[in-house]
Amino acid sequence: MTFGEKITLLRKQKNLSQVELAEQVGITRDSIGKYERNDIVPTIEKAKKMADLLGVSLDYLVDEKEISPIETILDKDMIFRIKQINKLPEKDRDKILSIVDAFIRDYNAKQAYSGV
Repeated sequence: MTFGEKITLLRKQKNLSQVELAEQVGITRDSIGKYERNDIVPTIEKAKKMADLLGVSLDYLVDEKEISPIETILDKDMIFRIKQINKLPEKDRDKILSIVDAFIRDYNAKQAYSGV
């Protein structure tokens, strides 16, 4: 996956427009479009700022290896939370996972019946 494809995917996952990302990075929307089309590459400073805003490492953005779906979902905040949960005693982890499982089950049920 190219740098531009990763920027596009991550930006959309964060529900950011090109304009919003550009404003946060301090560049123009046109520049974001050119990055996403792989027409140009940003400076290291701009790429680092985009990586931070999108919740990934600079290495992740510039490495063109294929990425798994899980890597596109887990941002730095989610990874931090998972690490913190793993530090908890097993009894507490089980409680948290039970709550998460209930939310997922309820969400899936709502999705299944929303088309009815």
